[in-house]
Parts: sequence; C-alpha cells; structure tokens
Amino acid sequence: MEASIKQHLEEIVGPENYTDDLIDLIAYSKDASEHKHRPEAAVWPIDTNQVSEILKLATKERFPVVPRGAGTSLAGLAVPQQGGVILDMARMDKILEITIEDRLAVVQSGVVYADLERALAPDGFFFPPDPASGAVCTLGGNVATNAGGIKGAKYGTTKDYVLALEVVLPDGRILHTGSKCMKSVSGYDLTKLFVGSEGTLGVVTEITLKINPKPPLTSTSMATFEDLEDAGRAISEIMYSGILPSSLEVVDQQTLQAINENTDMGLPEVEALLVAETDGYTREETEFQMAKITKVFEKNNATSIRRSENEKEAEALWAARKSAYGVAARINNNLFVEDLSIPMSKVPEMLRAISDLAKKYDLKIPTVGHAGDGNLHPVISFDGTNSDEVKRVEKATKELFEKVIDLGGTLTGEHGIGLAKAPFMHLEHDDISMDVMRSIKRLFDPNNILNPGKMGLEE
Repeated sequence: MEASIKQHLEEIVGPENYTDDLIDLIAYSKDASEHKHRPEAAVWPIDTNQVSEILKLATKERFPVVPRGAGTSLAGLAVPQQGGVILDMARMDKILEITIEDRLAVVQSGVVYADLERALAPDGFFFPPDPASGAVCTLGGNVATNAGGIKGAKYGTTKDYVLALEVVLPDGRILHTGSKCMKSVSGYDLTKLFVGSEGTLGVVTEITLKINPKPPLTSTSMATFEDLEDAGRAISEIMYSGILPSSLEVVDQQTLQAINENTDMGLPEVEALLVAETDGYTREETEFQMAKITKVFEKNNATSIRRSENEKEAEALWAARKSAYGVAARINNNLFVEDLSIPMSKVPEMLRAISDLAKKYDLKIPTVGHAGDGNLHPVISFDGTNSDEVKRVEKATKELFEKVIDLGGTLTGEHGIGLAKAPFMHLEHDDISMDVMRSIKRLFDPNNILNPGKMGLEE
C-alpha cells in the first residue's frame, strides 16, 4: 500500500485511530478461526462519516477493506485474505436509544452484545439471540453473520430482530433501510439482504433492534441416553409436542469423554446428553412445560433425568454444555469449529455420521449443538504441524459437508461461510444461485473492495 494512501487514512480518522505497527497488524491477521493473513493497516472509525470517507478512498484507490467487530468469527470472516485495511468498528460503541414503549433499541455496530443486555435488564427486557460469544461479540458482527445461539429454537436468530439499518456502501453513500415499525412491507426488504452478508455488501454502522420482555423464571433438566436414536426421537417429539423450550442442547459421547479427561466433572459417558430449559412468567407455566419434556424423555428411554430446584443447580446441569468448547481447545493444537444445520429429524443420523467419520479418519470430533433447531457444532481437533493428520481432516471435512447436504441440510446455521466454507458453497447452491449472489455482489461492490474472498463469491 502506497504511503500516500496510508497518510490519507490517518488524516480521515486521526493518528490516534490509525495503525500500521507490525504488532497490531499481526494481531489483526486472524480471528478465532484457523485462517490468517496480515493487513497493511488498520483504522478505528468513530462515526459514519469517517466510514464513508474510508470507503470512498478505497473505491478510488482499489484497496480491500475488511470490517471487523470483536474478531470472534470461527469461519475466517474477519481475516484480510487479500491484505488491505482492517476497519475495526469497536469504537463506534454507543447505545443511541432504548424505547421500551416501542420495544426497540438503536445501537452503533460496535456495541457489545452483553452491554446491551445489561442496559435492557433494569426494564425487564432482552435481545434474545444469545450467541455463545455474547460477553465480547459486537452487534455489528451479529448482523453480519445472522448470529444465533442456544435460544434459537424458541426465539430465532438476529434476522428476526433487525428492524432497520444504517449501512455505508462501498462507494461511500450512506443507505438507510427499514423502519422503527414492527411491521413494514414497503419496497424490497433491503434490511434482510444485509443481515448475514458478512460485510461483503456494505458496512453496517447503526442498527435498530426489536427487543423482548424477558421471562423472569426458568426450569432446567438434563437427561442421558445410552442410545443416540432414542435421544433423536426425544428431540423431535419435544419440538412438536405443543411447547417450545427456550433451549434444547445436545452433547455427544466424544464430548463427554473429553470433558471427563480434562475436568473432574465425572459425567456419564453415554451416547447423548440433552439439556432442556423452559421459561415463563409463573412457576406453574415453566413447570408445566418441563413436565411435558420430562415425559418425552421417559418415553424415549432416558437412563437418567435430573431436574434443577434452583439457579445453582441449573448452572450445574448446564456445566457440561458450556464447558464443551474450552475442553475441545485442550485436545490438540488446532480446531475447526463447524456449524452445520440439518432438519431436526436428522439430528441422530448426523451425529452418528460424525462419530463414524471420527473413527474412519482417526480423529477426535466432539460435537455439541442446538438440538432444538438442528444446528450442530462438530469440533475437529487436530495438530496442524502433522501433514498426514491435516490431509485426514481435509477429507473428513469434505465428507462431513457432503453428508450434510445429502440430509437436506445447510453448511452454516450461525457462524457464516467466510473463508472456511467457501470451497463447499457449490455443494449447497447451484450455478444459478451462485450467479444471482455474485450479481448482487457486483451491483453493490463492482470493484470488490469489501471483504473480498469470502462466501465463494469470486468467479
């Protein structure tokens, strides 16, 4: 990158909001995935106008710009694969408005999910998607990936709550989409087009979100199953039983074994463990729902069922599910955290396929997931310095995604495509679909300056 461009960037944001120091560029070379590539500079814009000026410069000088939130992406979305400039949105972190009577919040894209939750709590409201990285991830990143979480089965994902956006287009124009109304069908739904677009069409600077009253009470239970198919039938029956659990999570045998090898939790190493939570406004409501879930567990041969009596016991029941990622990170040097989704009835078949792949390729692939909406997270643990093991991982990954598509599933439920799944886009999307997506990309970003290399959009 020419010195004159760097100087112009520094003039736009100020010297305190610009860096090309090597230590910073190394830090910005990767996100939470295994992908890495160093940018040539990084900037921290503090308002929408600065973002606009940066993109105007990028369009003129034809250098890549990669928007970045907290860098928690597990699919390489924030990795500057073609160099250029990292656009770190973390300093645009103001909660601009909370209007309880209209059930909405307006935030800048750098607001951390947990900070919004804390701001909403005194009024008894919340923003439901609840991603696992909620303590650090930004709402702009949530929009870019259409993030979900453990409450997706009942409450949906980010797209269900985004009412309006302020977006800076690649040529610097500032676009406003949507409205502050709960219902609007005025024109094309441009808001939804940007949700899940992974920063390839524009840079989100302001978000208007629908917020919900937060049920104050929950009930939690955990069931173990010696047979994977029994657990799968229980999942399906719960989800069409007439109630919607606020969470329904699955932990497989490989994960339970890994937890026991790395902690003193002493969990039963059964084929599947399910954790269910119900919520409501009265104890009777949550208990009624949980009683129905318990009956389904019993009907499908659960070997043990534990119910929480208080918040402390509930946390103990959740411990296995919440410790899974940390434990997986200890197994080996490298991790591919996958994010497949399949129809809920196919969850046991998919879990069995993952277990078979682990045996076939002599790999550890502990798996947890949001069973209530069919979103599974196989974690492929491996040693990146072992070339033979890397080849086995590559083969297993390809077979994994082929199985997903064969079952009517999708490559990603909430992490996004990024770099990690771009090579597999053709498995899910035919030539016409890819052509339409590439046409949209060219319409918004004809010079391909925004997050290039992601989503398999290059010809």
